[in-house]
Amino acid sequence: MSAIVISGTGLFTPEQSISNAELVESFNTWVDSANSANAIAINAGEQEPLQHSSVEFIEKASGIKSRYVIDKTGILDPERMAPRIPERPNTEPSLQCEIGVAAARQALSMAGKTPQDVDAVLVACSNLQRAYPAMAVELQAALGIEGWGYDMNVACSSATFALQQARDSIANGSARCVLIINPEICSGHLNFRDRDAHFIFGDVCTAMVVESAETATSESQFEILGARLQTSFSNNIRNNFGFLNRADETGAGQPDKLFVQNGRKVFKEVCPMVAEQIVAHLESLELTPEQLKRMWLHQANLSMNQLIGKRVLGREASAAEAPTILDEYANTSSAGSVIAFHKYNDDFASGDLGVLCSFGAGYSIGSIVLRKV
Repeated sequence: MSAIVISGTGLFTPEQSISNAELVESFNTWVDSANSANAIAINAGEQEPLQHSSVEFIEKASGIKSRYVIDKTGILDPERMAPRIPERPNTEPSLQCEIGVAAARQALSMAGKTPQDVDAVLVACSNLQRAYPAMAVELQAALGIEGWGYDMNVACSSATFALQQARDSIANGSARCVLIINPEICSGHLNFRDRDAHFIFGDVCTAMVVESAETATSESQFEILGARLQTSFSNNIRNNFGFLNRADETGAGQPDKLFVQNGRKVFKEVCPMVAEQIVAHLESLELTPEQLKRMWLHQANLSMNQLIGKRVLGREASAAEAPTILDEYANTSSAGSVIAFHKYNDDFASGDLGVLCSFGAGYSIGSIVLRKV
């Protein structure tokens, strides 16, 4: 069987960004207003006052310094604290389609492909703009691609799970070339009034072209040596928003309809799982961690990545070995590890090895071992 490669990547970055200082100013203004409105209950000891956030707290907790967003003004408005993203008429391309097209065209250009070369489109992300028609089918039409497409959601691991699906589709002959698109509009599901989470997410879109090495012409090709997926159910990261919410009015507007997590448990439970999977995956391919030039890890939390790197390598990983993009982009869910790969692979020589790894809600873990062609 011919090798299967990633031959192109693309990245759409929104024009607007929010610094930690801007986010903190908005959050603290809302906190002061909320505490003032509840002063009687607070003074009577019936309610705890809300606590301010700070730039120092955010950077220590996450390593995040800024984030790109589709809409800045609505998020920073203390009376709203949510992006303003008007619904578009059905006659116009959806927002996820628009940003998906931008990232996809960049990936196709890098791969030296046209839409006519692509057989399938996989849209893989944490939050789909709608249930149906599939975003993948809309993107397929917008790009002028014949064939088939479908949406898939494995939270922050969606991109790596899609990579395995793309590889398998090419290996079994159902496609010659697959386009993966990860349109992550995470600001829409973030509770900007939650001190422990209001800083976590940003918006972005990534794309990857996957094809047989026999048809690849790109100067930058990475062979997929192996893909390993793992899921284990947990409620520690959850979002309960869905179409059934309208059937139970008692839960309308509750915080669990947005992103919620038990961060400490996630850190404690997920880090060892990820490190163990990477090491075991390498062993199954008769490779060792010492042979890795780079780990493109999911960009959720700097401390998590540092701990995972240390457990895999048996020592602290350098910035070159485990590059960070979350300081600029924040957590972009499934797109994070792809951004790291997109930005940090130019220095690879033929034969160099790396692992693209994601982890998140589910729990879900996906690791893809890559070798530069």
